[in-house]
Amino acid sequence: MKTYQCLVVDDEEFSRTVIAQYVGRTAHLHLFAQCPDAIEAFGVLKNNPIDVAFLDIEMPEMTGLELVKNLTQPPQIVLITSRPSYAVEAFEYSVADYLIKPVKYARFLKAVERVTENLEKQANNLPNAVPAKAISTTEQADFFIKTDGKIVRFKPQDILYVEALSDYVVLHTLSKKHITHSTMKGIAEKLGEDFIRVHRSYIVNIHKIESIEDDHISIHQAKIPVGVSYKQDFLAKLNFL
Repeated sequence: MKTYQCLVVDDEEFSRTVIAQYVGRTAHLHLFAQCPDAIEAFGVLKNNPIDVAFLDIEMPEMTGLELVKNLTQPPQIVLITSRPSYAVEAFEYSVADYLIKPVKYARFLKAVERVTENLEKQANNLPNAVPAKAISTTEQADFFIKTDGKIVRFKPQDILYVEALSDYVVLHTLSKKHITHSTMKGIAEKLGEDFIRVHRSYIVNIHKIESIEDDHISIHQAKIPVGVSYKQDFLAKLNFL
């Protein structure tokens, strides 16, 4: 596997050191440079063949988002921040991933997998490089559930969200609610990759999300909470809509 040149940019020395160490632990990554601010990073990116930049958002003088905006040919970008509220704005720049501090190595590796796949597709001149998990609901197979004394066929793309109800789950669609005996884990296995668990009691269809505000998701007049332990994976998944 090719070795990819990495740039780590963060005005906090501790955070910068952590990501640099993660890069050093990962076989196919090479730490080209570290920068304490976006201005210095801009010069490095303009004059060197950087493959991926691990970039803090909140920095003085020039933010990470402002840096990305000013790059005509940006490398793969992995944004890092302590504030999830930047997520919606960050996704406008087609970043590869979005990590929330403190970043764990396992989550870092997941971001690297996405970056690596994108870079490999670029090297093979394949357009629209996307992560392996980003697939359309139309590719998900129909399934059947027992509800209201009968067996009903479901198309995953018709489901807005799923709600836990003791030993049952409620499948919310535009027309009605369907209650069936199942676990959240069991129903998640049937729904596929366009659905993500955002709370211990909720799974949402990403393509039905209307807006996100204050740790709540709006889907067809419903306000769905985003649990703290689910937030990071949820925000990362949104990156590829």
